[in-house]
Amino acid sequence: MPENNASCHPSWKKSAALFLASQNLSLFGSSVTGFAIIWHVTLKTSSGTWMMLIILFSMLPQVPVSLWGGVWADRYNRKHLIMASDGSVAAATLILFILHLAGHDHLGLLLAVSGVRSLGAGVQMPAVSAMIPQVVPENQLTRFSGINQSLNAASQFLAPAIGGVVLGTVGIAWAFLLDGVTAAAAAILILRGIPVSPVSLSEKQASAWTEMKEGALFSWHHPLLKALILFYGVSFFLISPAAFLTPVMIARSFGDDVWRLTANELVWTAGSLIGGAYIAWKGAFHNKVRVIALSLAGFGILFLLLGVCRSFGVYLVLMGVAGLILPFLTTAETVLIQEQVPMGVMGRVFSIVQMTGLVAMPAGMLVFGPMADHVPIELILVVTGWMLAGTGLLFLKIGGRALESLADE
Repeated sequence: MPENNASCHPSWKKSAALFLASQNLSLFGSSVTGFAIIWHVTLKTSSGTWMMLIILFSMLPQVPVSLWGGVWADRYNRKHLIMASDGSVAAATLILFILHLAGHDHLGLLLAVSGVRSLGAGVQMPAVSAMIPQVVPENQLTRFSGINQSLNAASQFLAPAIGGVVLGTVGIAWAFLLDGVTAAAAAILILRGIPVSPVSLSEKQASAWTEMKEGALFSWHHPLLKALILFYGVSFFLISPAAFLTPVMIARSFGDDVWRLTANELVWTAGSLIGGAYIAWKGAFHNKVRVIALSLAGFGILFLLLGVCRSFGVYLVLMGVAGLILPFLTTAETVLIQEQVPMGVMGRVFSIVQMTGLVAMPAGMLVFGPMADHVPIELILVVTGWMLAGTGLLFLKIGGRALESLADE
């Protein structure tokens, strides 16, 4: 079991509250700016190529840097890494704000800043996930994750509307200012007040490549982690059509009204908020492997039903239920890793999980995106839904065996 230094710290609740405030403030600013950038590019170019470039620059830089981010999260003070990544994002967006005010409104600058933001996320995300057990006692990790999921959902609920208001009233430059200010506030004013000790290191420190290899070998030889990461990759590959193609399906099958696309986002986010609130109230899962498996199977069944549904009202209900399931999946997966992995290797394990998802979903779109121009999206959802439900049930069997083998050791 990993060490946890939070349970004996008398002010852990204050530290946990500051941590939640810091990360959700940063997320809120990033989300508002992300929506503003997408809409700005859409309105200025109406180009699918530019949208593809924005998405690629926003996602792909995280993939290689996340491996280094995992090593750094296990080598250095995780709080300082998070502060540095937030500070870098703040500096980049504030520079872009100044350039836009000076009249330099070039789309290439948006690509550059999107890349910097992605690099920062690659460093930040493993450090955030690995730092949580240093702040929150082990028996409170599930409740903490539920609260965080609800706050994340609330941020995602508000961000599109605020991003639209900012873009429509004062312009894209002021969205950059908002992102820079929230990132700086999260890093400098809030996070610095949390006491976190560096992870204990051996006297002789290995090279970064050696530490990456150690993290990969630890995950591979840990039966539960190995199964979790493999099934995580397969599942997110199968989830990608529902994640990215359902707006296109709505436009084709129900109508291209803006309110329909907005309702699709809102019911998903509302479901996530309710699910996170329930987890925060419940406080713990007895069997996290079962929760993960049933969540994946539930997603599969719901996506299958989305493929056969012909009523937009029923579609929204199904999408809201799917959103409700998401916090159960992410909370159980995150807390399971936090409970099973020693503190000194946790950052590297989370970086592998992060990289798996970042690779699996774009890989899914490389397959299902072009396919959707020749095959009905409803059929894609039916087939991937069946496969995802089967994947969840298979993980229940294999993950359950791995958990039993660990319990017997």
